[in-house]
Amino acid sequence: MSPFSRRALAATALAVLLAGCGGSPADRGTDQATPGATAGTPTASPGQTTQSVRPLARSVPVALRIPAIGVDTPVMRLGLASDGSVEVPPVEKDDRAGWYRHSPTPGQTGPSVILGHVTVGRYGDGVFRHLVELGRGDRITARLENGTTAEFAVTGVRTVDKSEFPTEDVYGNVDRPELRLITCGGPRSGDGYRDNVIVFAALIPAGER
Repeated sequence: MSPFSRRALAATALAVLLAGCGGSPADRGTDQATPGATAGTPTASPGQTTQSVRPLARSVPVALRIPAIGVDTPVMRLGLASDGSVEVPPVEKDDRAGWYRHSPTPGQTGPSVILGHVTVGRYGDGVFRHLVELGRGDRITARLENGTTAEFAVTGVRTVDKSEFPTEDVYGNVDRPELRLITCGGPRSGDGYRDNVIVFAALIPAGER
């Protein structure tokens, strides 16, 4: 197990259910496929193999674009909250996505995790309001601090009850560069939402970008 996975899984094992949109690393549960998505373990995009993808050098993400749902957002850094849960971006008018800094940077081998809100209180829609509408093959581009970009293709979208968050699928080891986007979803439950929406994506080989 990599140093990242040891840190991530140790941290998430202590996490409680999040009131925000960062997800709840709890025990793995049953997943529900969302419209245009695939259920079960995400697979490679057509024609893509682990051997065909060269990982990128480590560089912190500074912006994220998802043309299919009109997302073009700065990316902040997130860590762990005092209760051991993964932080989520602050609820504010100028809503931003946030990269979990204990995960790989986008393009490195492993699952890079980016969180965002579906709504931001009185300010209305959050940056990931339409995340659930993504479908297999949609493109996601992360702009990195070193001036390069990492481009991913969606391989699957899941809606899961927060109490059944698939920790291993989100934070566990993978042998290629992948991306996880997480927000809230499903019906309202008190001050928040019952479910999490998780987008899985894989780095596109340089020759296919």
